[in-house]
Amino acid sequence: MTDDVARDALPVPDYDHLPVGSLGHRIRSLEADELDVLRRYEEQHGNRLPVLQVLDQRLRELADGAEPSTGDPAGYAPEQAAPPQGGSSASPATTGPPQNPPSHGDPTNPAQPRG
Repeated sequence: MTDDVARDALPVPDYDHLPVGSLGHRIRSLEADELDVLRRYEEQHGNRLPVLQVLDQRLRELADGAEPSTGDPAGYAPEQAAPPQGGSSASPATTGPPQNPPSHGDPTNPAQPRG
């Protein structure tokens, strides 16, 4: 039987809202016991296989001698790219050539067969 893990006891703030792709980077500074807490929480709440695989891989790395990295799992790390700076480069000078409508549906098109 596993101990119930409270959300506010997690070593990674806002854990429930992290994308799986960011999780590997955010757990690099955690010790094995902190990873165990996250793993138990995940099993009890989401039980998402990709998340469990990331946690298990990091636990294996630590067991094989890897050291936790420096850094703060609570540190600012934008989860999405910032919007591009500046305006659009589209203008009348950058538009493509005019296009003719398809031959079907235009009765004035000479290429369209007449009945």
